[in-house]
Amino acid sequence: MNACSEELVKSAMVAGQWDEVCEVAKRWVEEPDCGPRPYFALNVVYLLRGDFSQAWKVFPQALAEESDKDVVRVWISSLREEFPEAPYVLLVQAMFHTQCGILEDAIANFEQVAVLVPQLPYPYFFLAQIHHRQERIDKAVKLYREAVKRDPTYVVARLKLGLAYQEQGQLEMAIPQYREVLKLHPDEVLGHTNLACALAEQGKLDLGIEEYKKALHLNPQDAEVHFALGGLYENKGRRDLAKRQYEEALRLNPDFGPAATAIGWFYYEKGQMDFALDYFSQALKANPNDAQATFGVGRIYEEKRKPEMAVQHYQRALNLEKDPDRKHRILNFMDKLFG
Repeated sequence: MNACSEELVKSAMVAGQWDEVCEVAKRWVEEPDCGPRPYFALNVVYLLRGDFSQAWKVFPQALAEESDKDVVRVWISSLREEFPEAPYVLLVQAMFHTQCGILEDAIANFEQVAVLVPQLPYPYFFLAQIHHRQERIDKAVKLYREAVKRDPTYVVARLKLGLAYQEQGQLEMAIPQYREVLKLHPDEVLGHTNLACALAEQGKLDLGIEEYKKALHLNPQDAEVHFALGGLYENKGRRDLAKRQYEEALRLNPDFGPAATAIGWFYYEKGQMDFALDYFSQALKANPNDAQATFGVGRIYEEKRKPEMAVQHYQRALNLEKDPDRKHRILNFMDKLFG
């Protein structure tokens, strides 16, 4: 049966019939001693679909070990020898090279696929991904646009294009991409969260809040979205609603340090130092390098008239903090303490 599954996957792969590849590979992984090849086939299909969470789930069975990489490498090489003119096999090889970190070969493969099948969006998208990760944002934008041009319904390409525009500060270009995603798929959670973030960056907090609410309606278990919504409420001065969202984020993920830090500052500002210290400590347990939680502990020690402990935490917070304004604030408190 193993040989039969392999032949069916091979035939579907050569033809670019990705649904068939997926269906057969799912059966293949149920067979004893199937090895990494069917998992890699599933990984490829999930990546092409933009289902990165599923791709990541099967990655350990596909390419985590060097021995698995060797098996898959030999398999793909044999396919390339058998079908030297098949662009979809070349595409699969490109995706193998990408995930193995052989980026020069991956780029060359993707560029060849783009020549062989000019209307195919995938090589442009994955080339864009490579450039995006290497912070060549201008190049990535051009390639994402080429992918979307070839398939206007390619949701993940639109999402990534919007994100790249957002990183460039071109919010007026990013927002239409997210809105188009939501026209295509109204239940696309990332469409709502990315749009919410972009609107908030434009200062449109109320619209951003509505988009985060829509995202939470679709997935109420997302701690990061609860936290982001809390941040917008706090910016609007709705501290009661902000605290509620931070608490929900922490309930969903007790190791979500930023939420614990935010709640700690709420209690600190109310003068409830013991509660504040508990939350700052929880944040530091999750992330010992949380600069704001470290600073918060320092403030509490200063309030409790323990200047030596306060200075130790201020100094550590200063070393950890990246934001210039927050660094300046920490220095001000240190100056006051030293008189």
